[in-house]
Amino acid sequence: MLKRFVQLFFIIAGGTAGYLYIPDLLELLGFLEGTWLMSHYVVPYVGLVLGAIIFFILSLWCTDYILNFFNWVEEKLLKAPVADLLFGSLGIIIGLIIAYFLNAPIQAIGIKVLSQVVPIFLSVLLAYFGFTVGFKRRDDFLNLFTLPKKDKRKATTEEQMDIPKPKILDTSVIIDGRIADICQTSFLEGTIIIPQFVLEELQHIADSSDALKRNRGRRGLDILNRIQKDLPIRVEIYEGDFEEIHEVDSKLVKLAKVMNGIVVTNDFNLNKVCEFQKVPVLNINDLANAVKPIVLPGEELLVQVIKDGKEQNQGVAYLDDGTMIVVEEGKNYIGKTIDVVITSVLQTSAGRMIFAKPKLLEKAL
Repeated sequence: MLKRFVQLFFIIAGGTAGYLYIPDLLELLGFLEGTWLMSHYVVPYVGLVLGAIIFFILSLWCTDYILNFFNWVEEKLLKAPVADLLFGSLGIIIGLIIAYFLNAPIQAIGIKVLSQVVPIFLSVLLAYFGFTVGFKRRDDFLNLFTLPKKDKRKATTEEQMDIPKPKILDTSVIIDGRIADICQTSFLEGTIIIPQFVLEELQHIADSSDALKRNRGRRGLDILNRIQKDLPIRVEIYEGDFEEIHEVDSKLVKLAKVMNGIVVTNDFNLNKVCEFQKVPVLNINDLANAVKPIVLPGEELLVQVIKDGKEQNQGVAYLDDGTMIVVEEGKNYIGKTIDVVITSVLQTSAGRMIFAKPKLLEKAL
């Protein structure tokens, strides 16, 4: 149906152009000199038919391209947030209003081609610029409607309401998987936001030719399905995108600013970027380190030495939460479960590391 409509539009446009401009073109070329007077009345209709035929032939070649363009525009509009469409439409309206006032003196000139063709191009151009400005500067326009300084009474009322901020998940924390368990315990309040560009990155990872990346991507998609279907928490998909920004981490920071939300991640670099740009961030690794059991020098633990360490005669064991224990003189106990005494605890950016020595060795000393 749409294809027929496009072809009909081409025929009407071609007929109109032929009716208006072919007689002037023939007269300019001198083909109408010395001909019968009635030809001046017949030529416009001949031009109408000729223009309609030419444009119909053109439509057979370019209709498919136009339909593909319409489908692309429709897909983009359906995915775009309502705020983007609103400010883009307002920009088009403002651009057309400006074009109307600029076209009035142009049409008053009286030159046929200038007064009929230039206003069309000017209207299209200003409508495009209006949409572009409205779409890309939507955040600035939204800020115009917010007061720069809030009244203390209003601020107190908002604090009393204590509305939880939305939590925006990044790709790394979804693949990690612990976020699902945290959501199940109801420690995270508010709405969980899954950006569309994060979903696309997950899908790209899941379609990777590398088996490890493919498994990580599929695990992330399974975690999202669990959060959305099985857990008692509200999940929303943010379908907008920031096309002028290419990096996913930068898009997350921008989205957090726009939505006044909190980025949830376990990416060390993204954590630092959020802190630098004053964007609230929750790091799952920080949470995991905070809830690890506290051990102090002098305490005794029962551990299984699994492998040798980096230094000579060292053995390595692990707590149930994954904390590494370096056992001095523990190489001879690999594969055995022994009592150890904590000598020191080292906190690093990668986590916590515990140093210990066998209790039997301490007794011997």
